[in-house]
Amino acid sequence: MSALVTCPSGLAGRVRGLRVKEEQILTDRQLAKSGGQIDALLAACWEETLDPGPYSFDGKPDWGKVLIADRFVALVHVRLATYGPTYAFDLPCERCGERIEWELELDQLPVRELSVESRSTFLGGNRFRAHLPEAGRAVWFRLLVGNDERMLPQLRQANRDKVLSASLAHRVVEVEGVAEKGRRAFLEDLALGDVKALLAEVERVDGGIETSIDIQCPSCQAVQAVDLPFQGTFLLPTGKRSAGSSRR
Repeated sequence: MSALVTCPSGLAGRVRGLRVKEEQILTDRQLAKSGGQIDALLAACWEETLDPGPYSFDGKPDWGKVLIADRFVALVHVRLATYGPTYAFDLPCERCGERIEWELELDQLPVRELSVESRSTFLGGNRFRAHLPEAGRAVWFRLLVGNDERMLPQLRQANRDKVLSASLAHRVVEVEGVAEKGRRAFLEDLALGDVKALLAEVERVDGGIETSIDIQCPSCQAVQAVDLPFQGTFLLPTGKRSAGSSRR
């Protein structure tokens, strides 16, 4: 089965569902560890480009240069073409610890398009401006692409005790009044209120799928906000959902 997909940036094309021959990609631990799994899956399942959006490639996308938001939307459509819209998962209740089984329709999740302004800024060098209210400085950051996504596992591994500052240093390209060699130290000393403001601006200018939902525990009725778990078996075939599962 194939499906049409329009990504947040305007990149549009046709993807097909996964086939048995993609099993090696799905189960290749080394490929997953290196961050190349998503590239390989998208390269295999992207059948046709209908609109390159802001990208300059001809034919199939160069996934290393494609925005992470676009890659994720394309990947979700690969799953839709493979298994249909229903996605079931389970997780523990934060209050009582019981397992919550939940089900939703992936094609109903809201998708934020990349604004005309953001697309223009991306094409103009991918330098977005934000203001840090507590530091009283401007910073410039970039939206991440596939090549960055491949680097993130190694970045986190190499900076286990400083993941936040390392991630910020990877995204921030300039800080007002701070030399490049002093940027990492500045970010490590940044107030968490400024980090929140920066990440809010990143989210505002970026596109993507809204993956935060509220779910209710059927045992204690507590409601908790969760980010959808798209790791692990998201693209692998699973068994039938339990008859006692909750539905959103």
